[in-house]
Amino acid sequence: MLTQTTTRVLDPSELGAALAILESEPVTNAFVTSRVQVAGLDPWRLGGEMWGWYADGRLCSLCYSGANLVPICATPEAVRAFADRARRTGRRCSSIVGPVESATQLWRLLEPSWGPAREVRSNQPLMVTEELPHAIEPDPYVRRIRKDEMEVIMPACVAMFTEEVGISPMAGDGGLLYQARVAELIGAGRSFARIDDGKVVFKAEIGAATTQACQIQGVWVAPEFRGRGLSETGMAAVLRYALDEIAPVASLYVNDYNTAARAAYRRVGFREVGAFMSVLF
Repeated sequence: MLTQTTTRVLDPSELGAALAILESEPVTNAFVTSRVQVAGLDPWRLGGEMWGWYADGRLCSLCYSGANLVPICATPEAVRAFADRARRTGRRCSSIVGPVESATQLWRLLEPSWGPAREVRSNQPLMVTEELPHAIEPDPYVRRIRKDEMEVIMPACVAMFTEEVGISPMAGDGGLLYQARVAELIGAGRSFARIDDGKVVFKAEIGAATTQACQIQGVWVAPEFRGRGLSETGMAAVLRYALDEIAPVASLYVNDYNTAARAAYRRVGFREVGAFMSVLF
C-alpha cells in the first residue's frame, strides 16, 4: 500500500496541528514551542518558516527553519525530506540544533553541500528537574535584572556567548539582534544575576518558557569567581524562580565535555534524560 508524502511550509491555519506535535514532547521542544505559542506560524513574526512533513494528508513531523534549523519529532523519512528542502533553499541558518538522532541524520545528509561546519557538538546531554534542590541553598543575592540594568548585564552576556559559541554576538550587525534578545528576556522577567559592587558575578536566563516546561540557558560565572560553588547556588536560585513561577519542569542542555558543569547541575538536582546535537557554522 503506497503512502503519499509531501513537505511544505505550514499555513497559519495549521497552528493547532503544529502545537499538538510540539506539545507531545514538551521538554525537548520547549524552545520552538515557546516561540510558536507567542508568534503563531506567520514567518515574519516567528522569525522563520515552519516546515511540515505530511503522510496521507496528515501532519506528522516539523522542522523550524530560522536562525537555527531544528528538526521536531522528525522520523527518518521526514528528516530526508527536510534535508532535500534545505539543500534546495541553501543554508540560511547559523546552526543546526535538535535531538541527537534526527540532528545527526540531518547533518549527515546536508554536510556534502553545507559543510564544513565551524564546530560539531555531537552529544549535549539534556537535563531536567521538577524539584527544588534539597542539598544546595539558593544564593539570596541572585535576582531578576531590571530594565535599567541593561548596560550592567550586557558585558557578561557577551562574555558568556563568546566563550560558549566561539564567536562574539556583536559581530555582523553590531550586536543589534543579540541586544534585542537580551532586552526581551529582561522585559519578560527571565534574566537573573548576582551583582556585587556593580559587577556581574553570576548570571543565567530562562530562555524558553511554556506552561509545561522551561529551558535555562546562558549560565555563566565571572572567571575570577569560579571554583567557589556560585554556579550551584546561583542555579538553585534561578531554579526556584523557574519552578515556582513559570513551569513545573525546568531543563537545560550542556556540552558532554563540560564535566564540571554537568556535575554541578546534578548536585542541584538535574538528571540526564536525552541528548541534543549542535552544528555551528
